[in-house]
Amino acid sequence: MIHLENVSKIYRTGRGEVRALDAVDLQVESGELVVVRGPSGSGKTTLLLTIGGMLRPTTGRVRFDGADLYSLNERARTRFRAENIGFVFQMFHLLPYLNTIDNVLLAAGAQGRRAGKSEAQEILDRLGLSERGHHKPSQLSAGEKQRTAIARALLNQPKLILADEPTGNLDPENASEVIGDLVEFRHRGGTVIVVTHGTVADQYADRVIYLREGRCLAAGES
Repeated sequence: MIHLENVSKIYRTGRGEVRALDAVDLQVESGELVVVRGPSGSGKTTLLLTIGGMLRPTTGRVRFDGADLYSLNERARTRFRAENIGFVFQMFHLLPYLNTIDNVLLAAGAQGRRAGKSEAQEILDRLGLSERGHHKPSQLSAGEKQRTAIARALLNQPKLILADEPTGNLDPENASEVIGDLVEFRHRGGTVIVVTHGTVADQYADRVIYLREGRCLAAGES
């Protein structure tokens, strides 16, 4: 499903080059749940954004179901991303002036289609947010905010969810619930890549990938 071939990302600064990704080769199959772990600055978020079509690599190729993501023009890549990939971030990224349902429906606008509120409500029901549809983010707990973000990611029925520290702001109970939601998406046929410092997702993962200084390492490799 996802194939990274010799992917590097180099940032040029006044102090020289920073190699955020260093010749990464990676394949993720459809239906996998993959955890990516590494210290701060190891390239985890850069890897996720590169896979998601949001950050062009300096060298190498990123293929998604056979499509070369960065050979697409920006408009085509944006549409491809909206139709195939859902994003979940640590900071939720909910608009404070919209209620829960309307925050979820933002994903429909990104794809350029008109989804009904009943569709959004169905997803909220599935995620245990039946009574929160008309609440603003300020009225939600951290766990509810993150599940709202997951609902938004699910609205367009993506093939892949990319989750960047989705449990970073949550207590252990809510962290387990959020990982459970991602596992449920995987059980329904989706693919999940999770960047996390925690270990709660490990028991559900097909693989744990370690990054160090932009390089993918096998378990136990230093």
